[in-house]
Amino acid sequence: MTVKLDDYFDRETFNRMQAVAEQHETPFLVVDLKTIERAYDELVEGFPFARVYYAVKANPANEVLGLLKDKGANFDIASIYELEKVMALGVKPEQISFGNTIKKSRHIRTFYEKGVRLYATDSEADLRNIAKAAPGSKVYVRILTEGSTTADWPLSRKFGCQTDMAMDLLVLARELGLEPHGVSFHVGSQQRDIGAWDAAIAKVKVIFERLKEEDGISLKMINMGGGFPANYLTKTNTMQTYAEEITRFLQEDFGDDLPEIILEPGRSLIANAGILFSEVVLVSRKSHTALERWVFTDVGKFSGLVETMDESIKFPIWTDKKGELEEVVLAGPTCDSADIMYESYKYGLPLNLAIGDRLCWLSTGAYTTSYSSIEFNGFPPLEAFYV
Repeated sequence: MTVKLDDYFDRETFNRMQAVAEQHETPFLVVDLKTIERAYDELVEGFPFARVYYAVKANPANEVLGLLKDKGANFDIASIYELEKVMALGVKPEQISFGNTIKKSRHIRTFYEKGVRLYATDSEADLRNIAKAAPGSKVYVRILTEGSTTADWPLSRKFGCQTDMAMDLLVLARELGLEPHGVSFHVGSQQRDIGAWDAAIAKVKVIFERLKEEDGISLKMINMGGGFPANYLTKTNTMQTYAEEITRFLQEDFGDDLPEIILEPGRSLIANAGILFSEVVLVSRKSHTALERWVFTDVGKFSGLVETMDESIKFPIWTDKKGELEEVVLAGPTCDSADIMYESYKYGLPLNLAIGDRLCWLSTGAYTTSYSSIEFNGFPPLEAFYV
């Protein structure tokens, strides 16, 4: 199994990134900003009625944030540290949503003092904290969704609440002097089943109708989260197909009078723009009769490839070495037995792959630098270059 480079990057873009790569010692990430710009334009074209809130956690580099700010994006923020970062670039508070449902009361107060008035919640305790620290603000409640079986990186259980609790929280929000503004959901990251949005939107429709009929609350917003896919090994539909189908789901439930729609993309905007350049450190076998080689690289789970945990995200791997292929186990360089990226899923790499050869991990622009550890085994954080 090998990948075709042309399926992921045009030669001009790759050559530009390769020119940067030749100047540095691995491992490091190279990100093409033009690819991000195209992805953003495609998303906006597909959802002209929606507001885009970039999920900063996907890649918080100033180069990325500045590009998206100039394109007119808003920002989904998870902490006061991300808040400080985006506001230092001139992002206005009305362009920010505090999208984390797990937050300290004093951090809510900081957001409020900075002018932010849009907050996510999924519990009574958090809602009461918002009412005290950010009085009069808009809140939206995150609901649980059923997308864990078809998303490569599920986001279930930890975030969100059941439908009946969501309605109770929105009623309580009004009683506490907050504005019950809307409902949010996330169908799971790298969600390949577009139908997951249909089921989630149907749940939201019930909440909208029941709150209006029973409690006189008219919600105004649906936050559909992220989930749109990147170009990994497993095939997905195009962004255009996602947009067409999800728009149809919205219109079937809400007609032409859509509420405000928010999208929180991260992976789909950034991942395809990155190449993680690594070097083969060691090639070995565990016995004289072993049928597979172990290939150890200078990048692993602790230096940006956390999403290989449970072999969830299967990154395309390219090398310029040619020849007969053999299945390998891919592992990182650290003194931790958890630092094995792929053992069950068999990657085929050339038999003549040798120590010192480079491997290119494609579609690695998202959730690599932001997941990289600080100093495990003394290794520095993953370095990144933006072109």
